[in-house]
Amino acid sequence: MARAKKPAKPAKAAKAKPKQAPKGKPKAGSRGAKSADITAADPSLFDPLTPGEVADALRTLTEDKRLGSMAKVGRYRVIATEPLVVKPPHWMAGHRLARVVAYDYSSDRGVDACIDLDAGVVAHLELSKQQPMLSRDEEELAVEVAVVDSRVREKLAIGDAPMLTMHYWGRNPTDIAYARRSAAVLFGATNGQPSLVAVVDLIDNQVIQVVPAEQW
Repeated sequence: MARAKKPAKPAKAAKAKPKQAPKGKPKAGSRGAKSADITAADPSLFDPLTPGEVADALRTLTEDKRLGSMAKVGRYRVIATEPLVVKPPHWMAGHRLARVVAYDYSSDRGVDACIDLDAGVVAHLELSKQQPMLSRDEEELAVEVAVVDSRVREKLAIGDAPMLTMHYWGRNPTDIAYARRSAAVLFGATNGQPSLVAVVDLIDNQVIQVVPAEQW
């Protein structure tokens, strides 16, 4: 008798080979991907802001409805104004931009904005309770307030003078400087160690604390 034929085994499904990216075109996000070409960028975008551009940036910022209270009361300090450049493909690439950092005393908040000077609009605005560094005007004001305070003058030794002014944020919630923008003015002899620290409330322009430097 002829042997019965064994049933044929089902053919194995062929494994699909992963598609390979065409040569010369690396996958998006891969390390080999080429970044946007910035060789054609306008070098003048990196130039310092002119006085006119600074004035335009501040006017555009204060006219923004989100900062209405700051502009109306007029109690704010500009900390820094500087040119800002973004890379393509960002929609603002090639625009003349200005970054403005300020502190709004009316609402006790920091302001960090990007102004599109070409379009005359606030392109980005960040408001927070974080405090930026002191402006030069704030440093000078803190010294002026501290040197005329009677408590400070009584404790200064002969030859003591303002050495350094820094932003001060109280560490204890009970401190006035914990919730109010303040500066610490360090006094001491020239080329010596600080001997006295006066903490100045920059909102009410008054000395709120006078302590020996070694206890501060």
